[in-house]
Amino acid sequence: MAGVASFAQVEQYRPFHDDLPYYFGLTLNYNSSSLHASKSNYFLQNDSILTAYAGSSGGMALGLLATARIGDHLQFRVNPQLIIGGSRYFNYTLGSPALGEDVHQQKILPTTIVSFPFHFKFNSDRIGNFRTYLLYGIKYDIDLASNSSARNADDMIKLKAGDFGIEGGIGFNFFLPFVTLSPEIKFSFGLTDLHQYDPALKYSNVFEKIQSRMIVFSLHFED
Repeated sequence: MAGVASFAQVEQYRPFHDDLPYYFGLTLNYNSSSLHASKSNYFLQNDSILTAYAGSSGGMALGLLATARIGDHLQFRVNPQLIIGGSRYFNYTLGSPALGEDVHQQKILPTTIVSFPFHFKFNSDRIGNFRTYLLYGIKYDIDLASNSSARNADDMIKLKAGDFGIEGGIGFNFFLPFVTLSPEIKFSFGLTDLHQYDPALKYSNVFEKIQSRMIVFSLHFED
């Protein structure tokens, strides 16, 4: 009985926070970004390139957060972010390398992404100063470092700047005296074919479709 009484006496911080029509915050995150690539008929019918695959890398992001109340357990959230780092790269094994050319090649495409996620957030009941939530929504990304308009070169692979996708994840609200700390994991699936196909580019024409994938670990600080 003493343990139950002690739990019941825990102070609930900002008990009327969920009644606010809207509130704001900041986001810090680390993401693991990768590309899902499917091969073209050219790759299957030729042996100039024996293997070709996309790699994954990590990046960091800083963002703003705005959340609006819809109902007792439903909120709408906008979370624009600037994602830096997380270069996209492709590894190749050549079947017929030119004189002095290495059999193994890696093509790196630096990225700087402005991301605009829009989520519906489904909250559980609050237990003391803790709550779990699920989120689902869409996003639109713009890669400021995209090379889709660059002039052709034989060693180039081009990716489009715009990317539309869907996202889903789970998070936890920890209500503290002056801020709500919310760790979150989110999975992002790009629906846009990012590949700027050019049959004249040997490192590009082995791919038919390229789509983005991302796992994001975030810390939200909300007022």
